[in-house]
Amino acid sequence: MERRPLFHANLNVSVLSLGTMTWGEQNTEAEAHDQLDWAVANDINFVDTAEMYPVPPCAETGLRTEIILGKWLAKPGNRQKVVLASKIAGPGRRDWIRNGATSLTKANIIDACEGSLRRLQTDHIDLYQIHWPDRNVAAFGTWRFDSGKERPTVPIEEQVEAMQTLIQQGKISGYGLSNETAWGTTMFCRAAEAMGAPKPASIQNPYCLLNRSFEGDLAEVSYREQVPLLAYSPLGMGVLTGKYLGGASPAGARFTKFGKKMGGRYTRPLAMVATEEYATLARKYGMSVLQLAISFAVTRWFSASAIIGGTSVAQLQQIVEAYQTPLSAELLAEVDAIGDRYLHPSA
Repeated sequence: MERRPLFHANLNVSVLSLGTMTWGEQNTEAEAHDQLDWAVANDINFVDTAEMYPVPPCAETGLRTEIILGKWLAKPGNRQKVVLASKIAGPGRRDWIRNGATSLTKANIIDACEGSLRRLQTDHIDLYQIHWPDRNVAAFGTWRFDSGKERPTVPIEEQVEAMQTLIQQGKISGYGLSNETAWGTTMFCRAAEAMGAPKPASIQNPYCLLNRSFEGDLAEVSYREQVPLLAYSPLGMGVLTGKYLGGASPAGARFTKFGKKMGGRYTRPLAMVATEEYATLARKYGMSVLQLAISFAVTRWFSASAIIGGTSVAQLQQIVEAYQTPLSAELLAEVDAIGDRYLHPSA
């Protein structure tokens, strides 16, 4: 499987990466370890987790995913097989994490990283990411910035200093951003330059056929600062597999089991209409909508890796088999036409 660079961390990651957010909620430890074994055997070298996982997040299950992953990493030889990424939760959403000490101060970032290292049973995280910004931003399906929600925030310079300290201590190779904006990414890069610190190595944001908002100002920042995208939800929380079309609610599926409290933006009315059109287009070219969605996500010039996940090895196999589906110029022109009609319906 092709490797792509995360320039500012000196890492090379597989174009598909294994997401872990179902482990400890929808998946048992044994199932999670089966997924990891399968991923490594199929040339996926990049694994992404977070202290907040699994989802839907709650105090009862929080931190569980890192613990499950750590037990696999502790097996002889396994740590050397993967590029390991984790994330620190930001303030205001999961205040049961770290007893509510979720502001991104230098002390909290270092404490959170050390907690993840313990759970992951390793002395080194390759890519340590800020799960969402410390400051007020529009994210998670909300696109309007609301200045009325401003609050005190930790300076970006302090957050960069924390990451620089962790790099100097050998605890991380580099750091990344997530659910970040073009302004925020630029400010992190400018702060790093001024401080003589490494720039962020990646930005993990939502990106799929139902949300192409990254292609605007964020794509410019990605290009000019060499901060590639780690695309999460490339299948729109499963919507772009087509399994929810026609109002279906398949047994065991995420939205069937948990409702739409996590990722429901992908089932907004226009998103479902757009999915129907993408599915029709895919059939026209002799492929599934899953093949179209995955190949589209991994072939964008700004994408280093698309993060995939599933509750079974069979689902992962289906995605890996789909990602090299060729997309002609004619097909991509029709994709753009649909995208123009339904502009970022899940942004």
